[in-house]
Amino acid sequence: MQTNLVQHFANTPDGQEAEDILRACVHCGFCNATCPTYQELNDERDGPRGRIYLMKMFLEGGEATEKTREHLDRCLTCRSCETTCPSGVQYGRLVDISRGLLEQELPRSPKQRAMRWALTRILPHRRLFGLLLRVGQALRPMLPAQLRIKVPARREASPWPASSHNRIVLGLAGCAQPSAAPNTNAATARVLDKLGITLVEAPKAGCCGAVNYHLSEHERGLEEMRRNIDAWWPAIEVGAEAIVMTASGCGAMVQDYGHLLKDDPMYANKARKVSELCTDLGAFLLREDLEPLKASAQAGKVAFHCPCTLQHAMKQSGVVEQVLTRVGIELAATKDKHLCCGSAGTYSILQPEMSQTLLANKLKALTVDDPVKIATANIGCQLHLETRSEVPVQHWVELLDR
Repeated sequence: MQTNLVQHFANTPDGQEAEDILRACVHCGFCNATCPTYQELNDERDGPRGRIYLMKMFLEGGEATEKTREHLDRCLTCRSCETTCPSGVQYGRLVDISRGLLEQELPRSPKQRAMRWALTRILPHRRLFGLLLRVGQALRPMLPAQLRIKVPARREASPWPASSHNRIVLGLAGCAQPSAAPNTNAATARVLDKLGITLVEAPKAGCCGAVNYHLSEHERGLEEMRRNIDAWWPAIEVGAEAIVMTASGCGAMVQDYGHLLKDDPMYANKARKVSELCTDLGAFLLREDLEPLKASAQAGKVAFHCPCTLQHAMKQSGVVEQVLTRVGIELAATKDKHLCCGSAGTYSILQPEMSQTLLANKLKALTVDDPVKIATANIGCQLHLETRSEVPVQHWVELLDR
């Protein structure tokens, strides 16, 4: 693709990166075949190829319009198009860059700004989110049905193991998971303990930065990344062998720290090391002897939903399924594994209509083989799926913690 970016974009690192990505596109359109929004809307502007043209026009000085923003906002950033693309177009980076620049050129309405401000000031802050969630859970019986289903029931974490081992890995509590699904990391700690590995959470680590960064608050997101690096670094220096992610949305972000902070002289080297150490829990366990985790087969089949961040961003499609099969869990057949469930971070809040359509499609695809449970690898997907699922939904590591 030939490009001619306007000077005030072309002379910036983001503009130069965007131009390199645009030039990799060959207009083939294979991406549209696996794009969830294009499949639903059949509008070229709601598929990756059309959105690339819209971003190109904007970066070349075309008028920034609300229509352009509408089509970019409707993108899930699921990155299924990246898995399909024969040219290796880094669409996720392109849309992050373009959305950030568009925010500067075309201010949003007061209502939209207020909504996005609230999301970036509440979701990434573990204690504030947890407090508001507890209030919602206390009032849950009195809430209208449509709101009640969005408030997850209160869960408790089982005890962490008391033993410690020579092998140490780091974990990330994150922002929503500690209060919405506190047993996920506790179960992970117990599973790893059975393998002679200690999971450690750095108390000062927090949100991975994804909420702010993907909502175009790039500087706030980068600050959260730096804070996490500082929190992890002492353990890395004394030999922590990996940063094991139990939420693939966070994993997808942390694996990009090295790229996003490459121009930061204070953090570039540390960020690169953190990204090298970042691994999804499934990929980490697949390298281990799983014999201690084998148990009598549980009754019924489990449908596994592989989050977009796991299969398209972290490139770990099929890995968790291998782990589950190795420990004796029977997997149910599913359909359309490449398609998004509609959660996509804050997408389910900002684009509720499309999100609900994709959710209905995903639940139908996950239950074709009558599973007794649905398991997934990301807190956002887990909470989103269970709002309408008649089958129990949980993190897959809890299946191993038997």
